[in-house]
Amino acid sequence: MLNRIFKLSAHGTTTGRELQAGLATFAAMAYILAVNPGILMPGFGADPAIGTDPASASYVATHGALVTVTALTAAVATVIMALMTNYPIALAPGMGINAFFAFTICLGAGIPWHEALGMVFVNGVLFLLLSLTGIREKMIRALPHALKFAITAGIGLFIAFIGLENAGVVVAHPGTLLTHGDFTSGSAALCLAGVIITGILVARRIPGAIIIGIAVITLAGLFVHDGHGGTVTRWPSELFSAPASPAPVFFKLTFGFLHDTGAFMKAVPFIVALLLVDMFDNLGSLIGVTTRAGLVDAGGNLPKAGRALVADSFAAMLSALAGTSTVVTYIESASGVEAGGRTGLTSLTTAALFLCALFLTPLILIVPAAATSPALVVVGVLMLQSITRINLDDFVVALPAALIVIGIPFTFSIAEGLGLGVVAAALLALGTGRPRSLPVTGYVIAVVFFLKFFHIFPFTA
Repeated sequence: MLNRIFKLSAHGTTTGRELQAGLATFAAMAYILAVNPGILMPGFGADPAIGTDPASASYVATHGALVTVTALTAAVATVIMALMTNYPIALAPGMGINAFFAFTICLGAGIPWHEALGMVFVNGVLFLLLSLTGIREKMIRALPHALKFAITAGIGLFIAFIGLENAGVVVAHPGTLLTHGDFTSGSAALCLAGVIITGILVARRIPGAIIIGIAVITLAGLFVHDGHGGTVTRWPSELFSAPASPAPVFFKLTFGFLHDTGAFMKAVPFIVALLLVDMFDNLGSLIGVTTRAGLVDAGGNLPKAGRALVADSFAAMLSALAGTSTVVTYIESASGVEAGGRTGLTSLTTAALFLCALFLTPLILIVPAAATSPALVVVGVLMLQSITRINLDDFVVALPAALIVIGIPFTFSIAEGLGLGVVAAALLALGTGRPRSLPVTGYVIAVVFFLKFFHIFPFTA
């Protein structure tokens, strides 16, 4: 039956190999269960009803809910992709986009998290419309490849910086803005150790390197003092439990920005940024994994690309309804491909493991920032590697790309960094007599950001 449904023989694979590949993919991306809630909580905690006290009932309930919806959205979205495409691709709340949601939209712009979820849903609806009409594939070509690689690299630096800051490795300084923290503190020391340990595992191509690194540092944290009378990792009250209730965040999205002109104009740049970053992140991961799996045709085209784009559009809307940032295709799916995965059975196996993880919530919740921060740094470095695909010898290419790579972490905003690069690309293309190097859609995007940067109506923020 499985062979008939997933065409295992036609893809040169077996049931056993697909199950092993699904486990490899899960091991490679399971870190998201601990990392995603940790990144989102500052944004949710900006709500006074939730707060920032980790011991408060509202904070604990929200954190637990985010663990639950992270697993649920990953499982459901992965199943949708598997059934619609039969590709060995897994999805989960995206790294980088979750930081944009929490730190740029919620904390930076002061937009309540439930309104931000509404923006994510609108982004998903636009995704679906663009996918069904074929416009989305045309928009993908609106920006030069160099800028797409720069976006990935810039997000990588952004994520790595957040990881170092969360563990106290870097701290604010009134004179130099930033400086190193106290490396003798338990959290910072464990983070630095975790970066080295995880880096060694990744370099040696150990399956599940990131999740192993998180586990090692979490266990070590049980015996390292946090400087406040406790240990970096708290002992769990129990090992297994029923999944935490998703009620605190489930179906809590609101759309107040659609009924207020000022709020709508403030929301538009964020929705555009979500759309662009999500679009390029999904496409890059999709092409990268399927190419590695040998699923592209002789012309380099991806069969069922339309179905895959529709599937991740549904995933974006699902994430907003469930209460988390946008769910995207995960490049970690490549680990399953390396293990022999070639069909949707690999994805279904990964989805089933995410559901099983729901019953390990007590263990997931004790994972400290010192353990997830190394994962952020390593994932950031992996994303930064895309900069090697940019032709830095061509200054017309190098300057916009560099502004994106530098701008995203320095402005602490993916949208701002992206905008700097796109505006620069448009102006350089015109100034050097190469206007056709940027498609018309690219100029439209540049105009949107230009209006936003200089507070020209209607973009006042």
